[in-house]
Amino acid sequence: METAKEKLQKAFDVLKKEFGYKNRLAMPTIVKVVVNTSTGSTKDKKKVELIQDRLSKIVGQKVAPRAAKKSIASFKLRQGDIIGYSATLRGDRMYNFLNKLINIAIPRMRDFQGIDRSSIDEMGNLTLGIKEHTIFPETADEDLKDVFGLSITIVTSAKTPKEAEAIFEKIGIPFKKKD
Repeated sequence: METAKEKLQKAFDVLKKEFGYKNRLAMPTIVKVVVNTSTGSTKDKKKVELIQDRLSKIVGQKVAPRAAKKSIASFKLRQGDIIGYSATLRGDRMYNFLNKLINIAIPRMRDFQGIDRSSIDEMGNLTLGIKEHTIFPETADEDLKDVFGLSITIVTSAKTPKEAEAIFEKIGIPFKKKD
């Protein structure tokens, strides 16, 4: 099976004609992948540790805690409380995660119809919301009691959404069919 990195390297020949790139360095690339999740305003230490552990298994590295920036009394939230976890993936870890996401996790999503093309923002980044972390093979066998969602942002160096869309199609992101 061809990896996302190999697909991206082969995409140059096709995209060179479409966008008029002079050399391989002019073509946009994937810069990083950012994975975020929220623990909510829970005081349950075991659940917070479980979310941290499972997210670390999914991304393959230690995750960084994210603290609340402001206190919000109605949510019983104090400034500095840990409300989520984040991981930034680059290099080989990023490509391994993308392969796992495209080839294993996305096909396991329930009622999946394809990713909407409007998920690509003006900067050329793709943001996905995943409702259940159990689609990843590292956590599929575990107890289904504490299921959490996560957000995945794939950051590119593309200057336009059209360039980013072409890059994402070449690495195998399953978009919805155009009408």
